[in-house]
Amino acid sequence: MPDTTPRAGNSGDVPHPEQGVPPQRKRRTWLIVPVVLLALAVLIFIRLHGGKQKPAAPPPPVSIGTVTARKGDIGVYVNGLGSVTPVRTVTLTSQVGGQIVKVNYEEGQLVEVGTPLIEIDPRSFEAQLMAAEGQLERDKAVLEEAQMDLERYEAASASNAIPKQQLDDQRAVVHQNQGTVKYDQGQVNNVTVQLGYCHITSPIAGRVGLRLVDLGNVVMASPGTPLVSITQLQPITVIFSVAEDYVPEIQLQLAQGHHMEVEAYDRAQEKKIATGEFLALDNLIDTNTGSIRVRSIFTNQNHALFPNQFVNARLLVETIHDATLLPASVVQRNAQTAFVYVVQQEETNQVVEMRTVKVGVTDGNTNAVEGVKPGEVIAASNFNRLQDKAKISVRKPGENAGQRSGP
Repeated sequence: MPDTTPRAGNSGDVPHPEQGVPPQRKRRTWLIVPVVLLALAVLIFIRLHGGKQKPAAPPPPVSIGTVTARKGDIGVYVNGLGSVTPVRTVTLTSQVGGQIVKVNYEEGQLVEVGTPLIEIDPRSFEAQLMAAEGQLERDKAVLEEAQMDLERYEAASASNAIPKQQLDDQRAVVHQNQGTVKYDQGQVNNVTVQLGYCHITSPIAGRVGLRLVDLGNVVMASPGTPLVSITQLQPITVIFSVAEDYVPEIQLQLAQGHHMEVEAYDRAQEKKIATGEFLALDNLIDTNTGSIRVRSIFTNQNHALFPNQFVNARLLVETIHDATLLPASVVQRNAQTAFVYVVQQEETNQVVEMRTVKVGVTDGNTNAVEGVKPGEVIAASNFNRLQDKAKISVRKPGENAGQRSGP
């Protein structure tokens, strides 16, 4: 029997529309249609209701710390690097030769005027003194005998018992013996001085340095052989240099008879060591550095200043009274000017006003400013989040900000 089944490859046969479409394609077609309709519905909804979105919530207030501008005094200081210089430093040498038999001081000891330091063997000078004193006594006796003879000759001459020439000769003998006695007295005094040099004492009050000679050493009468060094500590001075531009201000204060205070700080300029006063201004400006040296004096009661110590000196040239003072950290700067954020109350909100200020004298972390009044509250943190009219909330003292403050 012949096969009548249609063949797909027969070009003369026309298939039915549903014939030849796979079942998977039919299912994809029915899935795409709902998705397209849903997308169209969403698009139409957005077009119709897009302009009715709720406005974004305002940003929360910026939490800040504050300080209050105050009225007070601020000093105008001139700073300079200097060193501690003793008023007097004495290096003792031997003025006689001999063996050291005693050392009476300890290294670094504080001594007073007249404190015994070193003893040199005095026996040879004691012997010389005894001989000189014996010669003096002998010549005094000869002088007394000559004076008695002169008295007898004067009495005899009054009655013409002896010639006048004999009387004159006796007077010359007396004068000669008087000269001999004076010479002997000079010898005694000289040996006495030499004997005193054997007992070396401190000529000033201060601190003794390290030991330079030991017991048993033989020293000579030479200025080049130091025995002990003493440095005065109270009072003590600090010499520092300031720019020549400040000379007129310093001279004005001196002309008015004002006492200028000087503060000495450590090398890091963080700790104040001592407080003293201006003593003297040098008479020449150093042309190489354009600066002039200033000497100040300190009582140094606690020995805080040590000789040759480097310090930072601050000379108080003038004090400005009733200035408006703010911490230096609250003053912000941009390319044009300096400004602060002043806290103000607007209805129910607190805001900050950006206000331009003029910075005057600076003393450490305190600035004298113009543009704010004493008593006004100034923002002290979170500057990187502040701007003019920004809403703020003021933190209570000790409250954690919970975030990093601005510069």
